Amino acid sequence: MTDAADLVAHAHDTRIVVVGGGVAGLVAALECAKVGMQVTVLEASDRLGGVVRSAEVDGVSVDVGAESFATRGGTVAALVTELGLQHAIVAPDAAGAWVAGLPGGAAAPLPAGGILGIPANPFSDDVRRVIGWRGAWRAYLDRLRPPLTIGHERSLGALVRRRMGQTVLDRLVAPVTTGVYSARPDDIDVDLAAPGLNNALTRTGSLQGAVGQLRGGRAVVPGQAVQGLDGGMTRLVDALVERLTDLGVELRVGTPAREIVRDGDAWAVVVDPAAGDGSPAAPAAADGATPASGERVPAHAVIVATPEAQARHLLAPVSSLDPGSVTAPVVEIVTLVVDAPELDVAPRGTGVLTVPGSHTAKALTHATAKWQWLREATPHHILRVSFGAQGEAPATEALDDDAAAALALSEAAALLGVPLQPSQLRASHRERYVQSQPAAVIGRASVAAAGRAAVHAVPGLAVVGAWLSGTGLAQVVPDAIAEAERVRREALWGGSAATD
Repeated sequence: MTDAADLVAHAHDTRIVVVGGGVAGLVAALECAKVGMQVTVLEASDRLGGVVRSAEVDGVSVDVGAESFATRGGTVAALVTELGLQHAIVAPDAAGAWVAGLPGGAAAPLPAGGILGIPANPFSDDVRRVIGWRGAWRAYLDRLRPPLTIGHERSLGALVRRRMGQTVLDRLVAPVTTGVYSARPDDIDVDLAAPGLNNALTRTGSLQGAVGQLRGGRAVVPGQAVQGLDGGMTRLVDALVERLTDLGVELRVGTPAREIVRDGDAWAVVVDPAAGDGSPAAPAAADGATPASGERVPAHAVIVATPEAQARHLLAPVSSLDPGSVTAPVVEIVTLVVDAPELDVAPRGTGVLTVPGSHTAKALTHATAKWQWLREATPHHILRVSFGAQGEAPATEALDDDAAAALALSEAAALLGVPLQPSQLRASHRERYVQSQPAAVIGRASVAAAGRAAVHAVPGLAVVGAWLSGTGLAQVVPDAIAEAERVRREALWGGSAATD
C-alpha cells in the first residue's frame, strides 16, 4: 500500500521543467501542477500560447493564429470547462465555406455531407455545381469499379483520382487538404486522415458508398465541426496561465533553453537569461562544455514542448532521437479590417478555400461573418487571408507589410467576388508561423512513433506538441494530457500503477 502522505510529499518534492509555452506545454504543465508537483515553464519568445495568439487590429482584439478547435473527441471542450470557460464556447455561423478557382473564375459553396471533400453523391446539385456534369459522370464510374479486396490504397490523392477522377480531386479534395492540412492530397495517408474509409469502400463496393456509410446520412456543412470562444481563442491561454499561476507554476518567457544535461540522477535545462530579449542563445563551447553564463534549471523530469526542429536539437544529445533535418509549411496570415458594406450579406459564406494554383492565397476566412461575437465588436469586416502551404513559400514572404496587405486585399476581392479598393482598408496585421508537418502525411506516423520511442526509452524525458500528435488543439491537448500522465506516473511510482 502506498501511504497518501508520502505521495503528497513526494509530489511536492518532484520538480518538472517544461520547455515551451505553447498550448501543449501549458496543458502538460497543468497536469503536473494540479497533483502538487513543482513546475517551471521556459518559453523562448516573449509570450505564451504558441500558435494561439491575438493582436489588436483597428481597436479590436482578433485571433491571428488558431481561431477555433475541432469538436471531435470532446477533450478541448472538457479542458475549457475545467478552466471555467464553458459559457464562452460558441459555434460558427451556419453559412458554411465556399470553393473558388472553378472554371471561368467561378466559385460555389462546398457541398455538405462529404469526407475531406469526397462526395457521397456526385449528382447532388451542390456537388455537380462544383464538378460539372462531366465530373459527376466520371465520379459515378466509381460505382462500377471493383473495390480492392486485398490491401488498400494509402494515398488519398491516388485513391480519389482512381475511383472518382481528377475533377473531384482538384475541385473538392485538394482545396480541403490544402486549406486544412497545408498538404497535397497525394501526400495524405487515407487511414490517418479518414479512418475506416478504405474498409468501408471494401464493404460497400464504392468510394461514394463508403462516404455515405461513414457519414450515416448526416449532411455535415463544411467548417461546422469546430467551435470557438467568445472573445477569441487566447482566452484559453489566459485561463491556463491564470490556473497555472494559482498553482504556483513558475512561468518564464524570453528564456530559451540551450540544452538538456544530466545532473546526477536527475536533469538540468541550461538556459541563457541574456537571450531574453529575443536574440539567439549563446552556443555551447567547442568541447561540449556549458558556458559559464548558462543558468541550470534543475528537474527530476523534463517535458519538451517546442516545435520539431528545436525539440530534436534539445533531445538528440540525451536520447537516440535523430536530430534530422526538419521541413515544415510556413504560413502567413494577413488580417484585414475593411469598410465594405457590400460584404454585409456574406457573399461567400464564412470563408473560401481555393483550387490549388488558381489563386495566390490558399484560403480566406470572413471572420465577422463566421463569429457573432466578432461581428458585434466592430461595424466593419474582418478578413483573414492565408498564404503558404507544404512545399510552397508564402507569396507574401518577400514583401513588406504594406505590400503584403495590398496583395491580401486584392486576393480577398477575388475570392469574395466583391471589388475592394485600397481606400476601404482601415488596418491590417501580418502574422507568420511555422506549422508542424501534418500527422496525416504519408510516413509521418512512423516518424512520430520513432521519436516518441526514442524519448520514452530515457527515464525522466518526455515530448509533446503538434509534430507528434498532429496539428490542431483536438489532437494536441489529449496527447499532452496523456504524456504528462506518463511523466507523473513515472515520477511518483517509477512507471508502475499505484496499488491499494
